[in-house]
Amino acid sequence: MNYHQWQEVIATIGIFVLLTVAAVTIIRQVAIGQRAKAQLAREAAYKKLVEDGAAGQERIERRLEAIERVLKDVE
Repeated sequence: MNYHQWQEVIATIGIFVLLTVAAVTIIRQVAIGQRAKAQLAREAAYKKLVEDGAAGQERIERRLEAIERVLKDVE
């Protein structure tokens, strides 16, 4: 192989490495974004679950207070 052929081989390898690094970087950034979106969705679901649980507990407390009032009136 002469000098020009080696330059072509090196340039081809360099371009291949550059494209590989760029592709890996893009894929990694997309994956990080998807993970962040998934985490936000989980946090929103947990927040809704907590709010629903608190609302249910509040309803139960109101019913319990009503039952206690009825029992006090009966006594």
